Amino acid sequence: MASRERPLSPHLQVYRWQIQMVASILHRATGIILSVGALIIAGGLLALMMGPASWTCFTDHAGAWYGQLILFGWTWAFAYHLLNGIRHMCQDFAIGMSIPSFVRSAWISVIGSLLLTALVFGYVLLAGGAA
Repeated sequence: MASRERPLSPHLQVYRWQIQMVASILHRATGIILSVGALIIAGGLLALMMGPASWTCFTDHAGAWYGQLILFGWTWAFAYHLLNGIRHMCQDFAIGMSIPSFVRSAWISVIGSLLLTALVFGYVLLAGGAA
């Protein structure tokens, strides 16, 4: 009996990139980013618990350019994961199941997360605090 090669399943190289694919991948990636950010928050709480010197060291790093970049990225990841999670929850209830609705809601998640992040950072900076 001759062995036949089994057909391979199409993968990312076969499909044309679409916003729905990007939204799904970003949702998983932002979940990972949020987990790492939770560890950073736990580290900040430990620094606060250990005293003023440790807390000052933590806030110095958070106030540096790279700390601001990390805070901005974590804030965006939070906003995106929140909005896309709401999108998924609506789809779980069979709301917006047509292809145009999928595309629209994916773009709303992406653009809405950028706007929400800009609002948060704008508020923090206008309130006189470092982000």
